[in-house]
Amino acid sequence: MKQFKYVCLTIATAAIVSLSACNNTPTAEQPTVTNSTSTAQVTEATTHSSHGSKAKININNAILSELDKFEAKLGVPALSNKIQANRPYASPEDLVSKKVITQEQFDQIKDSVTVQEVILTGEAKDVDYMTKLGLMKGHLLVAQELLDKNLPKQAEPHIGHPVEEIYVDVEEQLNERKVKEFKTTLVSLQDLIKSNPKNAKVKTDFTASVQSVDGAIAALPEAELRKPGFVLQVINELLDAANSEYGAAIADGKISAAIEYQDSRGFVVYANDLYKSISSQVAQKNPDAHKAIEASLTELTKVWPSAIPPAKPVKTPNEVSQLIKTIEQNSQKVIDKSSTQT
Repeated sequence: MKQFKYVCLTIATAAIVSLSACNNTPTAEQPTVTNSTSTAQVTEATTHSSHGSKAKININNAILSELDKFEAKLGVPALSNKIQANRPYASPEDLVSKKVITQEQFDQIKDSVTVQEVILTGEAKDVDYMTKLGLMKGHLLVAQELLDKNLPKQAEPHIGHPVEEIYVDVEEQLNERKVKEFKTTLVSLQDLIKSNPKNAKVKTDFTASVQSVDGAIAALPEAELRKPGFVLQVINELLDAANSEYGAAIADGKISAAIEYQDSRGFVVYANDLYKSISSQVAQKNPDAHKAIEASLTELTKVWPSAIPPAKPVKTPNEVSQLIKTIEQNSQKVIDKSSTQT
């Protein structure tokens, strides 16, 4: 099982950082960008539209599913783990000096690599918070499917991921939002699944874990949770994570990593559930975008016919990426339109 942390997925908010902005003071809607090797801070205005854009990946704290993008592009097996194992990096060029990749390989990805961090504020911070909790939900959804199939050993990693890889990165925000601690609940459930999966208490502990995540989500303003522009940003982040996980699951035209396949399934299932909560609003105000999003989501969910991987992938990673790209492009139309109306 991959041991990694779901850190700031919404680091994509930092597109091109201008050093000339060093003396600006961040506003409520501006993230602060910091270099992990210095105390210098720079800021960059972020908008609804820029939040969803794809930018550089911080090799010092990116999750493995993000680093998988480099692995897929360069075709280097286990590169994600190698990048993680050689942290920290003082500069992107350290990937070469530490012999993680060659200079030629670095030249292919250098425009996508950074060591800067983004301190999110305003709506971008809420999107990040909701995304992390959405990843937890995705893991628990697929874990429930596997438990229902009497496959506790396969379910256990997906129960473990929320507490081992995500909770630490959302804990500060949970405290800020005065959400009751639920790490203990998640750990208790994981221990029970490992030691006594047939115990009747599994069901009650699982329900308590799901309710805890739902309660944390409810800490966000209700109006924000109903806002299409906000929800679509979260959906795009979840689908981006699913895209990376699915790509990591496929090798030589086969599903070689069941856990990554299942991770991506959970994220897509929850993203689809979220879209249903706003679909009527989107259909009313942006009918063309709604049709494209709904059609692509319908096609996308067919990729995961079950929590158990099929013998042959339903679609290639490239085909999945294209469906997700269509969803993101049409989501952006809705986000842009809603931002001009606020």
